Amino acid sequence: MSDRRGVLFVPYQDTLALLSVADALRICEDVYGMHARGSVVWSSPASFKLDVADGFNNHWHVKSALLKDIPTTGVRLYNYYDDGVRNTVGDLGCTRYIALSDPYSGEPVAIVDEHWSYAIRSAAAATLACKWMGPRQPKILGLVGIGTMGTNALRCLCSMYKFEEIRCTSRRPETRAAFARKWSQALGIAVVPKDSIEEVVRGADIAVGGTTSGDVVSREPWLKPGCTFISLARRELDPAGWSKMDKVVIDSWDFNMLQGEFRRMVESGQFSRGQLYGEIHELVSGEKKGRERDDARILIHTTGLVSQDIALAHFLYRSALDKGLGTWLPRAGGEACTSGTGRRSTT
Repeated sequence: MSDRRGVLFVPYQDTLALLSVADALRICEDVYGMHARGSVVWSSPASFKLDVADGFNNHWHVKSALLKDIPTTGVRLYNYYDDGVRNTVGDLGCTRYIALSDPYSGEPVAIVDEHWSYAIRSAAAATLACKWMGPRQPKILGLVGIGTMGTNALRCLCSMYKFEEIRCTSRRPETRAAFARKWSQALGIAVVPKDSIEEVVRGADIAVGGTTSGDVVSREPWLKPGCTFISLARRELDPAGWSKMDKVVIDSWDFNMLQGEFRRMVESGQFSRGQLYGEIHELVSGEKKGRERDDARILIHTTGLVSQDIALAHFLYRSALDKGLGTWLPRAGGEACTSGTGRRSTT
């Protein structure tokens, strides 16, 4: 229900304190359960885009959904710069908000900054599938890309497993060296920077592809028996290798088909829906079995579901409300609030 005080704005700094890795993993799993029950209502079209290249390299994406089980309605909107060289989609400087409303009345409820919730959701929604598809006792983790997605995949996976070694690589030697020093100290285990992607992936029990590259990054022959490869975006694993995996699971066939790289892979005949083992919600619901052989090579690929973003935003809204965080914004037809009255914020 809406609040007489107005619309609650939850800023970035508050979201950091309100949403933990464990919360994100739990909520993403809960939403997969909603998909299994058929209680998520998508917008039509599922995604609205405004891409202007000439002189701007500007990209607007708008998505929305209604989650009956909560219930809440949310619209996610973000805007970023991408000229093929520099991509700000994960940067704090780009536009990222989710607007929540009461699905029974249409009244506004909250506006939530989603920089943190988007970043951790991108990793949590994929890595949680390792509960069903991961190796039994993985010792070596390989990170291809150590930006926002790679770093948050590390956070999620280290909450699930105890690794003996973590390998990482990135475009710049100084960046991966600094990352290795930081996380070796933070985790108390060896984090080893590598010069090549193959050195990271070959021999890893779990490998994560989380780059912003539009090129093929990792190759199927590098994946050892028993490994799980987690693809967080675009063409992290060579499309020619998908059909050679023992099992492939994704978050949504329909939403992946909206992505150019995935659609071209399917239309070129490199992979088909018949070769797909299942969607992650089928693992969560028990409709599909998880890993059945220790030597199976498994691919987990996600493009991201706005339903999970909206559920996380609603969690942040409720948590901010309970803790007295955020800033009240006046709304039409509501009570205007004097700044600083009845609220406190960490910003």
